[in-house]
Amino acid sequence: METRGHHISHKFDAELEDVRNRVLAMGGLVEQQILQAITSLAEGDTKLAEVVIDNDIKVNSAEVAIDEECTHIIARRQPAASDLRLLIAVIKTITDLERIGDQAERIARMSQRLAQFERPKNQYGELKHIGELVAQMVHDALDAFARMDAEAAVNVARQDLKVDQEYDGVMRQALTFMMEDPRAITRMLDVMWTARAIERIGDHAKNICEYVIYLVMGKDVRHTGIEKMGGEIKR
Repeated sequence: METRGHHISHKFDAELEDVRNRVLAMGGLVEQQILQAITSLAEGDTKLAEVVIDNDIKVNSAEVAIDEECTHIIARRQPAASDLRLLIAVIKTITDLERIGDQAERIARMSQRLAQFERPKNQYGELKHIGELVAQMVHDALDAFARMDAEAAVNVARQDLKVDQEYDGVMRQALTFMMEDPRAITRMLDVMWTARAIERIGDHAKNICEYVIYLVMGKDVRHTGIEKMGGEIKR
C-alpha cells in the first residue's frame, strides 16, 4: 500500500483529496444503482426500477463534474509523477463508473420487461446471485482505490473469473429453455440481455482494479492475465 506525500501548496493537497472523495461518492451512488436494479429484478418491483432509471442522470452529472475538475487541476497545477497518475486514474475510473451506471439502468429496464411475464419459481435467483457478486466487486474495487492497495485490487480482479463462469452457466440454461419451449424465447432473451449487463459490470470493476495498480505501481496491466498482474505488483 502506498501513502501519498504532501505538497508545499496545501490547496493542491485539498484539491486532490476532494477529487478522490468525489470519486468515492460517485462510486457509492453507482453501488446503490446496482443493488436497487438487482432488487427490482428479483422482486418484480417496477417502481424501484423507475427510481434507478431516473437516477442515472445523477451518475452522468457526477462524471462530467469530476472530469471537469481534473481537467482544471491539470491545467493549473501541471502535476507530475504520482499526482498525474492519480488524475489519470480518476478520469478512467469515473468513465467506468458511468458505464456501470448505464448497465444498472439497463438491468432496471429489463426488470420492467420481465415483470410482464410469469415469474420463475427461483425468482431469477441465478441473476440475483451474479448481481450481488458484481456489486461486491465494485465495492471492493473502490475500497482498493481509496486505500491505494494494489494487492487488494488484484484479488478483486480475480473475482471476474467467477462472474464469467456463472454468466456462461446462465446463458447455457437460457438456451436450453428456449429449445425446450419456444414460448419462452422472448422472456429468455430478456434474461440473457440482463445477464450480459451484469457481466459487463464485472468487467468494468476489473478495469477499475487495473487503474488502481497503475496508480500505485505506475504499471499498465491492461490486457494482462490475472496471475501475471499479481506478479507485476510483487516486483
